[in-house]
Amino acid sequence: MNEKINLTGILNLLSEKLITWYEIIIKSIPNLVAATIVFLIFLGLAKLMRSMSERLLPRLTKNIAVTGLLRTIIYFIVIIIGTFVALEILNLDKTVTSILAGAGVIGLALGFAFQEIASNFVSGIFIAFREPYKLNDIIEIDDYFGTISKITLRTTSITTFQGLEVIIPNKYMFTKPFINLTTTPKRRIDITIGVSYGEDLRLVESVTRKALENIEERIKTEDIEVYYNEFDSSSINFQVRIWINYPANNAYLKAKHEAIIRIKEAFDENDIIIPFPIRTLDFGIKGGMSLGEALPSVNNSTQTLNKHKD
Repeated sequence: MNEKINLTGILNLLSEKLITWYEIIIKSIPNLVAATIVFLIFLGLAKLMRSMSERLLPRLTKNIAVTGLLRTIIYFIVIIIGTFVALEILNLDKTVTSILAGAGVIGLALGFAFQEIASNFVSGIFIAFREPYKLNDIIEIDDYFGTISKITLRTTSITTFQGLEVIIPNKYMFTKPFINLTTTPKRRIDITIGVSYGEDLRLVESVTRKALENIEERIKTEDIEVYYNEFDSSSINFQVRIWINYPANNAYLKAKHEAIIRIKEAFDENDIIIPFPIRTLDFGIKGGMSLGEALPSVNNSTQTLNKHKD
């Protein structure tokens, strides 16, 4: 008897719950329909915004990866806004609050876990918009010198002139100083030379300038600079400076190569001497043997060696 009463009570309770849920669903149908319509409107708006961004974003940056990322971000932002509005219509305020709180906690945790990745990613976005360098630019950063071969949102690849690929995180490309040799279309070549003390320095200067006048890639509007700067042990040293156009790294190397050859040829034609290092040996300093005393010993050693050879 008790089992029948319990079963009847359970069935009645279940029936009441089902009726309550049914009534709630019936009452919620208008809100559910409205929420669905609103979400579909925001879905269409998201697609429209994505298609518009495909036409507008290339005007801001030519980086395909960045434009694709921004299109995706715009699309999902509109979708998320539509989702929250639909949940508000369904009177699910607590659900919205819980979702936002959970998203905040997850975002904070991911931020700490992937700090370096996030830093490189954000730096890549800034690099794409500011464009401090582009593909095929010649740059020098730290000990790396080469051509930009690839730019992504996380890394930048440099192909060195030795043929090695160096992958550098964008965080360092954005925060460290580097030299972009392509954005400055001219470059100065500095060559240091020494001539004998017996040379006519004004003649040397004139011959040097004339030798370098027709160097390929030399910028004709820039003067050839010659400056004497040092009395060295066996020469008077001076520095030659010429400015060249800089379309590529080999232009600099070729111009410097040609300049050295022309200077040497011009000096040979005018009997201008580039001296070898000179060393003076004094055997009479502080108790050492004088040169006259040293020569007999050297001669005796030479004669002894000759006898052994015989």
